[in-house]
Amino acid sequence: MLRNIVAVKRVLYDALGHFNNDDGWAMSSHLAITALMALFPFLIFATTLASFLGAQAFADTAVHIVFDTWPEQIAKPIAREVLNVLTVQRTDLLTYGVVLAAYFASNGIEALRTSLNRAYRVSETRGFFYRRAQSLVFVLIATAGILAISVLLVFAPILARLAEAHIEWIKPYMGTITVWRYAVASAVIVGGLFAVHFWLPAGKRRFVSLVPGILFTLIGWLIGSTVFASYIDHFSSYVTTYAGLASIMIAVVFLYIVSAVFILGGELNAAISRYLEARARVTG
Repeated sequence: MLRNIVAVKRVLYDALGHFNNDDGWAMSSHLAITALMALFPFLIFATTLASFLGAQAFADTAVHIVFDTWPEQIAKPIAREVLNVLTVQRTDLLTYGVVLAAYFASNGIEALRTSLNRAYRVSETRGFFYRRAQSLVFVLIATAGILAISVLLVFAPILARLAEAHIEWIKPYMGTITVWRYAVASAVIVGGLFAVHFWLPAGKRRFVSLVPGILFTLIGWLIGSTVFASYIDHFSSYVTTYAGLASIMIAVVFLYIVSAVFILGGELNAAISRYLEARARVTG
């Protein structure tokens, strides 16, 4: 028991110490701003591509997947404006504007890569063009994934009615389309976290070694967003302080909290790996 307590203390001290000493707070700010700047170009690029392919319901699905896991007080005003922007008809898929949107969207992936490289304490050895191509592939995969989900959600009510008609015991588990949206959004987040931790940083990691940091990220996201949402409801003066910029400032602070938790997840994985390697050397 005492040995486990000592191990936990060493891992936490290593993770938190490296996060603080390696400019983790500044990296959280960088990641938050870059994520906000990449979010809108990604949604514009993805919606334009989806419209070009005939998936007209994409915009609504994309907004739900991105914002359903945000606290309502933070997501609602931004999601409404984003949806207004995305529903504007565009026919310029192959123009410079949309190509630049894809490029700026990939900057968000690059910010994730930089944050995780520092968290895992590895030096980047891959070339610029390889990294940028990989980031663009991530953007395209995310677009394709949301496109597939939007198609599935269109047919979900039909499939649900068919299932309920032929399988009696399944009725209590079907829920509503809102429940399915939350479930899909959560699955996308978990899958995305595993993907970015596994492929973006330099070096190689075992899949199972990613689990502690990802669990920490999910729990920290839930706690952080709940506390921040409660703060906005009861104590915040953002509206009076920032007036029309309040929703953007709230989003930036929220993304800062999420970014810090995300980086700490990588720090935790790295600290656990370092501890296990050190113990293996001692016992070996």
